[in-house]
Amino acid sequence: MLRLNCFFQAKKGKYNEALEAAILLTAKTQKHEGMVAYDVFESATRKDVFMICETWESEEALAKHAATPEFKECVGIIESCGEMKLEKMTL
Repeated sequence: MLRLNCFFQAKKGKYNEALEAAILLTAKTQKHEGMVAYDVFESATRKDVFMICETWESEEALAKHAATPEFKECVGIIESCGEMKLEKMTL
């Protein structure tokens, strides 16, 4: 099993656009095969930061997710709105 924590910090004025893309991606990803958990968490102390927390059954399931059109579209929007940092762990 794999866990990914995707931390995001928005450029000024871009937080809402990025968050909307992250929420849309989360809703679509809930149906992907091999997804154990996938959610977005907003920071309680910083108004420009959120995190997408993902758990996948396998590398194969994660790779299939990353190849979907919704992943490419939504992550493209998120990346254009700020900076992402990815932490990946094997459980």
